[in-house]
Amino acid sequence: MKRVLVPAVALLFATSFATAGEVESGLECGSSPGAFNVKDVTGPNKGKSLCYRCAYGGKPVVSIFTREINDDVAALVKSIDNRVGKNKDQKMSAFLVLLTDDPDADEAKLTKLAEEKKIKNVPLTMFDGITGPPAYKISEDAAVNVMMWVESDVKSNVAFTKAALSKKERQNILKETAKILAAKEKAEKKASDS
Repeated sequence: MKRVLVPAVALLFATSFATAGEVESGLECGSSPGAFNVKDVTGPNKGKSLCYRCAYGGKPVVSIFTREINDDVAALVKSIDNRVGKNKDQKMSAFLVLLTDDPDADEAKLTKLAEEKKIKNVPLTMFDGITGPPAYKISEDAAVNVMMWVESDVKSNVAFTKAALSKKERQNILKETAKILAAKEKAEKKASDS
């Protein structure tokens, strides 16, 4: 009995540790992301309200929903910005959505982030309201929710209860971008074979 109990307890601890800080939030993998409008603060449509989900169409997309801007979120955005820049040939795209009840005050935070981190490929946007687009089902417990899709199909979704993301958590998010790039490549190959 002891031999079975010890590995089971170790497995339970390892599983709990691996998912510490994660929360169920956002769209399920396999679902289709819907349209929603944001105010573009730093991107090519600066000052305009638009739907980046619509603008990006079937491209491989990383969407970052956050309720706060801190050094860890800034580091994540910079990493995604670099990844998008390196994968322009695959039309990879991304955008950040700050969920806010105070757009006037938070606009300056996004402008500062773009300037300090030299963000070139990820539009920093705002959604008016901390709950986010209703169809996206962002949990009130999620401080950061990263969803990735391609061809209107969610391939990855991870959310965290805190915006203080560890380096390992940020690296794991970057690794997830391989899913949308591989799916885009597969779709293009299938289209060319037809």
